[in-house]
Amino acid sequence: LPYSSSYFKTSIILTQTQQDYQTLKQECLAKKTLFCDPTFPAESDSLGYNELGRYSSKTRGVQWKRPKELCSNPEFIVDGAKRTDICQGALGDCWLLAAIASLTLDNAILERVVPPGQSFIEDYAGIFHFQFWQYGEWVDVVIDDRLPTRDGKLLFVHSAEGSEFWSALLEKAYAKLNGSYEALSGGSTTEGFEDFTGGIAENHDLSKAPPYLFKLMQKALTLGSLLGCSIDITSSYETEAVTSLKLVKGHAYSVTGAEEVHSYGRLVQLVRIRNPWGQVEWTGPWSDNSKEWNSVQPEEKAKLDYSGEDGEFWMAYSDFIQQFSKLEICNLTPDTLSSEDASRWNYNQFEGNWRVGSTAGGCRNNPATFCSNPQYVIKLEEEDDDPHDGEDGCTILVGLMQKDGRKDKRFGRDLNTIGFAIYKRSIAGSNTFINLREVSERFKLPPGEYVIIPSTFEPHRKGSFVLRVFTEKEAAARFVQSFFFFFFCIFQYLHFFFFFKKSMGLNHIVLILDHMVEVFKKHDTDNSGTMSSHEMRDAVKEAGFQLNNEVLEVIISRYANQQYAIDFDCFVGCLIRLEMLFRNTGRIYTVFQQVWRLVDYKRKDSV
Repeated sequence: LPYSSSYFKTSIILTQTQQDYQTLKQECLAKKTLFCDPTFPAESDSLGYNELGRYSSKTRGVQWKRPKELCSNPEFIVDGAKRTDICQGALGDCWLLAAIASLTLDNAILERVVPPGQSFIEDYAGIFHFQFWQYGEWVDVVIDDRLPTRDGKLLFVHSAEGSEFWSALLEKAYAKLNGSYEALSGGSTTEGFEDFTGGIAENHDLSKAPPYLFKLMQKALTLGSLLGCSIDITSSYETEAVTSLKLVKGHAYSVTGAEEVHSYGRLVQLVRIRNPWGQVEWTGPWSDNSKEWNSVQPEEKAKLDYSGEDGEFWMAYSDFIQQFSKLEICNLTPDTLSSEDASRWNYNQFEGNWRVGSTAGGCRNNPATFCSNPQYVIKLEEEDDDPHDGEDGCTILVGLMQKDGRKDKRFGRDLNTIGFAIYKRSIAGSNTFINLREVSERFKLPPGEYVIIPSTFEPHRKGSFVLRVFTEKEAAARFVQSFFFFFFCIFQYLHFFFFFKKSMGLNHIVLILDHMVEVFKKHDTDNSGTMSSHEMRDAVKEAGFQLNNEVLEVIISRYANQQYAIDFDCFVGCLIRLEMLFRNTGRIYTVFQQVWRLVDYKRKDSV
């Protein structure tokens, strides 16, 4: 297919799950019953599978109650959603709560995740819904309002305002999306950022903070980007350890402001940070009611809201980069930004798979199989306008995300270790392979055409992924394997067919079989009597066939054993089967017709 950035852009159409919110709500109102969600029931399995499992001490005495059973006058949102509405409970999901706190800074973004008009008064039926971005599309998640409690209090996230429940219900919907509450334990704030916005995140090591980082933070906050920060730990014993200045290690904070104030005739850069606990605040310079505020004019102090034991505090930017280890910024997609004045990223998105035996080639340490990984082309033509870092070139953000990691935790499955390489002549790549949901990185490249190759670190590791590419200027992208390649493959088959047909004599058939033996021996590199699925690709090519990934996957599933190996008999049988598929000219014509219809359909669809 020709380059078409619009064809591959993320779908912003809302995908509904099996449950339709409006239909279910109307049914409950008609029957005058409260909704009970059968897909995420008020049972132990919804809490978790190990630490929050059925027989865990942490789940003893848990009762599921509706807000109207907890207080006389529950409200969904009181006086607007605020950062102070999010206080952490007995679940290690501070990363999620830091993301929710940042979400409240932009009402337009908040209302996409938390649809307005939900209430415990008007048309109340015990049913609510929330919307999250998941691997390229927005999904609508329906829940009932039965929440886990102990001794009459919410077990997990809660609002400082005891009668407000939007944050607790949001957490439940996100737990349902990921399989259970326990699946939310541990994570990166960027994961929550991305699932609330569909944006792409980048990480900054504050020990190597560039000189323009404060200005970048200000710009990001102005554009509605979500920011988080944390302090690294050196061992598990440091998790949530509190420092002498009341900062919590291994804990996710949200960055909610970056301002400059006048103090003793000079400008001081300040950063505002929120602790999802709703308490435990920084006690160093510029903390609540510290002496530094005495040097600031009253009108400036009033704008900054500098006091109050609410978990939010100011600190000098110079202290920020000394005390914290990591800053996370989630850049928003064009459809997320409501302001016409805000600059927007251009982006392309692809979905792909690593399949054992065909496209799971591993990293560049595996030269024999690396090239079998999926490949994507990005064409950069225009350099950035007024680069903030002073370097000419094209800014590109690449994010590689693997799917369903939290859901698979229940079954003891670990995330793949993933990364990517960018080629013009092996020009760039992710700094490291890492077993996180997503690896992302920012690059500045000269104009040109590049190939991005996502992979797992080890070969033969199956998985599904989403590859996203954000650029400051419009850039075209495509999957390397186009429909024209299918035509090329068919001509290769025809070549083999006519060669075989001319060789129908016994002597010629013997020569062909001898050739097959030589090809098999050549590609059976370890003399095991079998070829691996990746060796099969080159062997079949040498025998006269150029196979694409889809055809190879079918062949492997048909002819390989459980270890994805092919013996000589299967190799010969495969080549004969391929030749027989094209012996009839009419069949070939039918294949051409079917492929052309598909090409024409895709062409019209992209237009």
